[in-house]
Amino acid sequence: MQRSRMGNQKIPIITCRRTGFNHYWGQSYSKFAAVPLASKGWLHKKAAGDFFTINSHGSNPAFEDESDIEEDFASLGLDGDIVTQLHNMGIEKPTNIQSLAIPHVLEGKNTLISAETGNGKTLAFIGPMLQQIKERNAVLSELPMNSPLGLVIVPGKELAAQIHRVASQIGRSLGIKVKLITGGGTKQRMLSPPMSRVELLVASFGALSKLTTVGVYNMNHLTHITLDEADTLLDDSFNEQVTRFMTKHPIQGAGESQYPEALSGAQLTLVAATTPRDLTKILEPIVNPDSVVRVSTPYLNHLMRHVPQRFFRVNKNTKVEKLMELVKNDSKKGSPVIIFSNNSKTSDWLALLLNDNGVSCANLNGAMSSALRQKHYEAFMSGEVKALSCTDLTSRGLDTCKVSHVINYDFPNYIADYIHRCGRTGRVGGTSASLVTSLVHKPWEVELVQKIEYAVKKREEFHNVNANIKRILTTRHQREELKHLKALAHKG
Repeated sequence: MQRSRMGNQKIPIITCRRTGFNHYWGQSYSKFAAVPLASKGWLHKKAAGDFFTINSHGSNPAFEDESDIEEDFASLGLDGDIVTQLHNMGIEKPTNIQSLAIPHVLEGKNTLISAETGNGKTLAFIGPMLQQIKERNAVLSELPMNSPLGLVIVPGKELAAQIHRVASQIGRSLGIKVKLITGGGTKQRMLSPPMSRVELLVASFGALSKLTTVGVYNMNHLTHITLDEADTLLDDSFNEQVTRFMTKHPIQGAGESQYPEALSGAQLTLVAATTPRDLTKILEPIVNPDSVVRVSTPYLNHLMRHVPQRFFRVNKNTKVEKLMELVKNDSKKGSPVIIFSNNSKTSDWLALLLNDNGVSCANLNGAMSSALRQKHYEAFMSGEVKALSCTDLTSRGLDTCKVSHVINYDFPNYIADYIHRCGRTGRVGGTSASLVTSLVHKPWEVELVQKIEYAVKKREEFHNVNANIKRILTTRHQREELKHLKALAHKG
């Protein structure tokens, strides 16, 4: 019994500077005793210099064997022309989430697709959407200009451009017209709108909302709507506007009391790497939640077990020094690295600092023009520069399969952000070893690290994973204000 509780000492899952806090494969803890955490004392300033590592302890779950997983795309029901094009793109075998989701989407069901980052969720909906459009084209005699049959909505333009590239590559072989609309030049398009046949429209929400409001694009022929990064589109940053847009375009199964025409409404697909607990409540204004088939992988809301993750407790004086040490080591090896900050000013400053110290680095954040963001992103992805200093603008959805190291210079605001940032490495199709390193300084950062360490040691998923960052930051600010007021009252 005691031996079993201690686990296999030859397979360390967590290794710590203070070895008494190490955690081993199969180790368990009494439910009546506190779980020993290496990060427990990290709120004290004397903890600076401490560290621990969550070691790789499994393969990429995207291809983990399961009895009900199909081994090829044809057996999932995908059209032969699509399968051929996937093979031409070097994609031979479906991931778990593709095998689970594609049949449901092809059958026309409203579907929620949830899986870890980097597991191929894009193909899980793009393939079926293109096939449905191909089948519709075979019987559709005419389609008005600027009237898409399928619509993919995303939060930002970089992700929209990435999905457009994939959809165009497949759609071209099927004779399907795929169009991209994102912010920038929207006013000109409103004044002098381009008119063309569009069968699949991929759009960032802001640009889509403006161009549909003034009638540049007609949504009356939609048969399928996909919300990619749905957890972001349905949080407080977008929710009201997205809900208003969606209620103008009834979804099948929305409920006859709300939408009498629901039976002829569009199919809805929702795609996310993290799913908030209150998703049912969020969906109610858009669709009957009971009509949504939920498809997810077993490791949703868990850390990526195939990517080592290191945590360094630093202080204000050692944080930059540690970053320089890490990035220069990557630079010597020629390894691509992404450095995350929590705001644009820090992102810009770090890029300048690294360039001044001989590390070629591009920056990418929301304070930059879209053209400059795209230029810097392409420079990084092409290998022209090996380091990218960015904000969470880059953490969601973007395919960064060449990245070998993710560094959290600023620890993310919430567990959902941590999961998304980690997902920039260790992706399906990645060719290099992967690593995530986090620099931990502030008290709230320590609290999140403690939750991560606890979840791994207890082999639990993260509870209440919530991507509603706007609400979280507001609540955190209110708590800090209250603490400040109490301190002033105490002094008085």
